[in-house]
Amino acid sequence: MRNARTTRRRGVKIGLPAALLVLLLAVFAAGCGGGDDTTGSSGDSGGSGGKLDVVGYSTPEAVYTEALEPAFEESSNGSGVSFSNSFGASGDQSRAVAAGQPASVVHFSQAGDMERLVEEGEIVAKDWDQNKYKGIAQKSVVVFVVRTGNPEGLKSFDDLQSKDVDVITPNPFSSGSARWNIMAVYGNAIEAGKSPDQALDEVRTVLEKTVAQPGSGRDALSAFTQGQGDVLLSYENEAIKAEEEGEDVEYVVPPATLSIETPIAVTKDAPEPAAQDFLDFIWSDEGQEIWAENGYRPVNPKLVDEKQFPTPKDLFFIADFGGWGKVNDEFFDDETGSVAEIEKELGVSTSG
Repeated sequence: MRNARTTRRRGVKIGLPAALLVLLLAVFAAGCGGGDDTTGSSGDSGGSGGKLDVVGYSTPEAVYTEALEPAFEESSNGSGVSFSNSFGASGDQSRAVAAGQPASVVHFSQAGDMERLVEEGEIVAKDWDQNKYKGIAQKSVVVFVVRTGNPEGLKSFDDLQSKDVDVITPNPFSSGSARWNIMAVYGNAIEAGKSPDQALDEVRTVLEKTVAQPGSGRDALSAFTQGQGDVLLSYENEAIKAEEEGEDVEYVVPPATLSIETPIAVTKDAPEPAAQDFLDFIWSDEGQEIWAENGYRPVNPKLVDEKQFPTPKDLFFIADFGGWGKVNDEFFDDETGSVAEIEKELGVSTSG
């Protein structure tokens, strides 16, 4: 009973100064109203919500939908954020965004597809790559995907020249993956001391041996696992995925191969801060570990497990050939590019 009386007594004391009570209620109400107006706008109140349109090249679709996006939605900055996704051949995706497809975050296979959005309508800011990781989401290397046991004994790009094998690689006029593959063939010859003309001859030889050029890297993998070809030129991460899914394949990392770096950026009209928060999450340790778990090489060197991702003996880079701006003009311009000329002679479409 003592406690009950004490409670009642406190109630009486609180009720006596009516003016003070009115004032307190007014302050409380004002505080609640201010909170409603600012929810999600500060770091303390969690994510700002909204929808992000992610447009990307074909191969990382499952990483986004099954891992990166759910993990971000569970973070404080991702609270209330939803996603709409579009994945396909890198060049096709870039052209679609240039033509007006909604996009908040764009992730392409190669930088030329990003530069299109800088040059056409300034959809992406000119300084998209001026950050710690130079605008690169993750890395990989060009590898050979072969049948289990590697019956053709393929170990290096030189073997593609000397052995009678059927090759699968995507069409370089729709797929960024294909451009990496072709430049890996070219670069291997240059690294061996051959002239540019000799290196281009080696590209021609590989394309002559190519029995299918699907529209994207993902479609090329599907064609190979369904029985076409003796060897698929592909991203390392695609090969790892195929192995983990139980496909009857294995992969070979050539001793000399090309480092693959895929560009990512937010668009100028992307909802803020959600889009930048998602991009920052992709570059965070948690985001980079998700990439590694899915067979991609992290851009943060501290997170690269050398047992999982051994460094090839001779790893070269697209910058060694002047960067994608020069490479796309010299090799892949659909009118004057050297690879375009080879493809036309072979009867392959260069229209993208």
